[in-house]
Amino acid sequence: MSNTARQRSDQKTRSPGPGRPRTFDESAALEAALMVFWQKGYEATSLDDLTSAMGLSRSSFYAAFESKQALFRRALSHYSRNGLENLKDVAVSAKDDPVDAMMQALSNPQGGAKGCMLVNCITELAPHDEGVAEIGRRHLERIEEIFAEVLDPENPDAMRDRARALSSLAIGTLALRKAGYPADRIANTLKQVKVILPA
Repeated sequence: MSNTARQRSDQKTRSPGPGRPRTFDESAALEAALMVFWQKGYEATSLDDLTSAMGLSRSSFYAAFESKQALFRRALSHYSRNGLENLKDVAVSAKDDPVDAMMQALSNPQGGAKGCMLVNCITELAPHDEGVAEIGRRHLERIEEIFAEVLDPENPDAMRDRARALSSLAIGTLALRKAGYPADRIANTLKQVKVILPA
């Protein structure tokens, strides 16, 4: 996580319950919930799984997050914010070829062979959950915007189609990764960008 993302998400949430209010780190709780959802899937994840991983009682859980579905959406939004901050950091730090650096970053997510948590959710849950679909749309649109801003800082709107093509290719390689394609084959796929989309 970048310093900016950490500063934005490092907040404390006060969860009322019996006796004295309980204070906990919301960012850490969302990270813990994400790992459980990622490992077990949404449907197979129980409330006991979540409260155990997050270190919360049931009363504190419901006071802070209301429901499993509401927590899931907040965890996805948290994942999206951090991922976009990291992608912007990659673009800024890669002076020579920021587009290539962003393509590499998108094709090699934190989840490795498990893929990108958000992309997984878009393909599996978005058709049945409008809240997840909306988070996914905003995430993908922001990736396009970052590409467009890198391609032409003066007129990013003119680069939106190209930016969409770049992000689609990079995110598409996640399916190759999950299918077990070797890393060198994925890298060679990304190199085709300059052939398919010449500058």
